[in-house]
Amino acid sequence: LSWRSEVSRLQTSRAAVQRAEADTRRRLERDIHDGPQQRLVRLRMDLARAQRQAEKDPVAASAIIRGAMDQTQQTLDELRQLSRGIAPPVLVDRGLAAAITEAATRSSVPVTVSTELSQDLPDHVSQAAYFVVSESLANLNKHSGATAAGVEARVVDGALQVRISDNGIGGASTAKGHGLAGLVERLSGVDGRLTLTSPTGGPTTVEAMIPCAF
Repeated sequence: LSWRSEVSRLQTSRAAVQRAEADTRRRLERDIHDGPQQRLVRLRMDLARAQRQAEKDPVAASAIIRGAMDQTQQTLDELRQLSRGIAPPVLVDRGLAAAITEAATRSSVPVTVSTELSQDLPDHVSQAAYFVVSESLANLNKHSGATAAGVEARVVDGALQVRISDNGIGGASTAKGHGLAGLVERLSGVDGRLTLTSPTGGPTTVEAMIPCAF
């Protein structure tokens, strides 16, 4: 019975990971279509218009090109935001601590980072932890109204503990339709668990515990 129970648990975990990956793909497809793709279509049209006007009205053509350059920067900014849930090269090359620090520097809310990660972590643990940090920071930047935040990461009793806190207005939720909704399922796929404390008026704390063995 024990091995059957273990097989069932692994199948459930695998299914949770697959659902989380599918949800992430759908979100990226939708966000790319609604954002950068539409901007690029408009950019192409504007550049074609500038090309037509280049000889007869250089001033107008120059103005169109300046607008196109602004659109290019906005598109780059959107793509950087969309990539937050994908493991960045720094995570692969330099590890979780460096990836967390880099994610914190991109936050519009000032973030204090504290990590104690002396041991090498399995890839699935690092990736899950990075997803928790990046999604939590994105959520607090959008909704919390915070003026300060913190990220802590350390190994405690064979599990990676990741804690993200902010001094915002609270009211965060993991319910479907909310910014943190995907975290619970993503963590269940690696036998992790998520605890959210976010009373009205704040502060908010998101804590993930991820076993380092799988």
